[in-house]
Amino acid sequence: MPQPTIPVTVCIPVLNEERNLPRCLEALGNSCEEIVVVDSGSRDRTREIATAAGATVLEFRWNGSFPKKRNWFLRNHTFKAPWVLFLDADELVTPAFLEELRAALPTGDRVGYWISFNNWFMGKPLRHGDVFRKLALIRHGSGEYERFPEQWWSHLDMEVHEHPVLEGPVGELKARLEHHDFRGIEHYIDKHNQYSTWEANRFLWLREAGPEHWAQLTTRQRFKYRYLDRLWLGWAYFLVGYVAKRGFLDGRVGWTFAAMKMRYFQDVRLKIRERLAERSAKVQGEPTS
Repeated sequence: MPQPTIPVTVCIPVLNEERNLPRCLEALGNSCEEIVVVDSGSRDRTREIATAAGATVLEFRWNGSFPKKRNWFLRNHTFKAPWVLFLDADELVTPAFLEELRAALPTGDRVGYWISFNNWFMGKPLRHGDVFRKLALIRHGSGEYERFPEQWWSHLDMEVHEHPVLEGPVGELKARLEHHDFRGIEHYIDKHNQYSTWEANRFLWLREAGPEHWAQLTTRQRFKYRYLDRLWLGWAYFLVGYVAKRGFLDGRVGWTFAAMKMRYFQDVRLKIRERLAERSAKVQGEPTS
């Protein structure tokens, strides 16, 4: 006898995800109450794939101001379930994850859950190194993602490294998702170039923001944004992930991943320095280009 559906709305924000989306939807199957694909104007077969799989497809067009994609969904969708799972198209649920989800949601006083990932890079699983996690499962109505001045923050139409600010206790699921992007190294580099610009802007904004914004950050975020402009931070991340957490056991791909993450932090730092130099030149009336 089939089990009842899990009381969760799965939201999959997408843009040109025809390579990743089929596997994501197939892994979900009919396990959850509702699956919604929020599309930002894909130019490939993303929408057709979602519709054929039985998912609800919503169109999102960002106007450059609040809200971005995930907060827009939280504010505008009529939910069929009390819980929301934000899932990227390159993330796959596993049977173990679905079973834990089924057991966890009807019980307890939690309003959100942290979720961890088994990460793949360049077609290989990373079995060691730093474990990625995010607060991606939330009870509808318990809060929303951090709000920033989107009109100048970046050109990204979706919350990137923002996390939900929730009212109530938060737990953690033990079963992991599989994070496996099939769009290749060129896409990875391009994406992280955009992310590093976002990080640099957020760092500069936090320097002038009030204590209420710092209070919303997690402990890890506070550490990162205190030292994001320091030369040693990228090296520290490399040493923790590659040495202390034994990323070297993943061989050549482990080395490449750790080196590119270190480069990412260096890119953020250089962009911070460039923006500070531009501000200084502007104050002094000097040309900035």
